[in-house]
Amino acid sequence: MARIFAAFQNLGTLALLAIAFPINCIVVLVSLLWNFFSRPFSKQVVLAENPKNIMIVGARMTKTLQLARSFHAAGHRAIIVDTDKYWLSGNQFSNAVAGFYTVPDPQKDLEGYVKALRAIAKQENIDLFIPVAIFSVIYFDSNDKPVLSGYCEDFHFDADITRMLDDKFAFAEFARSLGLSVPKSFKITDPQQVIDFDFSQEKRKYILKSIPYDQVRRLDLTKLPCDTSSETAAFVKSLPISEENPWIMQEFIPGKEYCTHSTVRDGETRMYCCCESSAFQVNYENAYKPEIMQWASHFAKELGRTGQLSFDFIQAEDGTVYAIECNPRTHSAITMFYNHPGVADAYLGKEPLAETLQPLPDSKPTYWLYHELWRLNEIRSLKQLQTWVKNILRGKDAIFEVHDPLPFLMVHHWQIPLLILGNLRRLKGWIRIDFNIGELIE
Repeated sequence: MARIFAAFQNLGTLALLAIAFPINCIVVLVSLLWNFFSRPFSKQVVLAENPKNIMIVGARMTKTLQLARSFHAAGHRAIIVDTDKYWLSGNQFSNAVAGFYTVPDPQKDLEGYVKALRAIAKQENIDLFIPVAIFSVIYFDSNDKPVLSGYCEDFHFDADITRMLDDKFAFAEFARSLGLSVPKSFKITDPQQVIDFDFSQEKRKYILKSIPYDQVRRLDLTKLPCDTSSETAAFVKSLPISEENPWIMQEFIPGKEYCTHSTVRDGETRMYCCCESSAFQVNYENAYKPEIMQWASHFAKELGRTGQLSFDFIQAEDGTVYAIECNPRTHSAITMFYNHPGVADAYLGKEPLAETLQPLPDSKPTYWLYHELWRLNEIRSLKQLQTWVKNILRGKDAIFEVHDPLPFLMVHHWQIPLLILGNLRRLKGWIRIDFNIGELIE
């Protein structure tokens, strides 16, 4: 039955994408023609005084595309890289991308991954290496050294700091040691720890989160304790908690959730944005929350290192902000910098900035159009439809650019369909399509 469902799921989705394909083609073709005929009247390409070669790892993701566009706009060369599975990356067709390479999956062949990256760095004369997403955690070699140590500068924390930041419990303890507000947290390595916990002494409920990243269970916000002790025990025992796969039991603080991105060099927050969190994190609109920026900047200054910090916050009803976790990597919210000319200097510059870069006042909220189209089936009233249309008109698709339209076509009608065809061939289903990170969440 599961195989039959998977077949219909994949075939049905391919049919929907086929319906959208002609419309997408027309939009992209019109953009290409516009670019061709307007070229004689357009501005000259920016040439940097000292152009750099930038390697960005995670080619399938929109944040990689955004970084490539920002560096290209400032006159630098962007080389994007991904694992062999994602040879089909639609972002490779961007006119902001000077080169595209694939490397072995580091989780399967670390030695091959390291060797391939070093070969690319040497061939392309790379000056700066930016790992995004999962690559920020596994970009070290077997000796815990950065894979491109001695080849170029890497815009990332060292192995010990990365592990601390990526560990939800260790991060909370470190932030607490700096005098910063975080929820009460407990490291859980055995379900019995939760079953034996005395919740009667607590003012708030708790939630459980996997410390290693879990694409599926991260959305489960079951409040503990459950109505009965037996329900609590049953829920906890259903989770893969062990010494090798630890979880964090964290105080659940009611309030509004926000997410942030910080680009940090030697403790200086050079680029920062904040927005309200949204379902599946595919809508970003800049939010001016000075108390959150102060928390993030203080943490970065105390850390005193170079890299990228993505925080998740809860602002409680009394106004207090609590950081609930940190990801030491690029956040997709940087799509809000699509029209900011200072992004490249935020990463490359060595001199302190007069002020931290934030999205421009005229920056529009970003979304992924195909995600929004998928949401149409959730609309149940005229008011909801009006709100949906308003959000589309006042925002901007994160992938589409008139002057760089091909990724909009190739991500949606090359990259994703080929991934779906792969699942169809194996009769394997998926939970959802994430056009933002260019993956099928399985």
